[in-house]
Amino acid sequence: MSVTEPEGRPSRPFTLAGVSMRELLASCAAAEAVSTPPRLPDPALAKQPVERPEAA
Repeated sequence: MSVTEPEGRPSRPFTLAGVSMRELLASCAAAEAVSTPPRLPDPALAKQPVERPEAA
């Protein structure tokens, strides 16, 4: 047994402690939003004229 291992406790594999499922899901959603390219504009909306008010 090594000096760094406590007696009576088996060694556990590495885990990320302290990260909640909510934080994990939020980080995945944020990564997807950042990595997804923007959608192309709708051609039906692009053909409509844009109304602009006249300057005073």
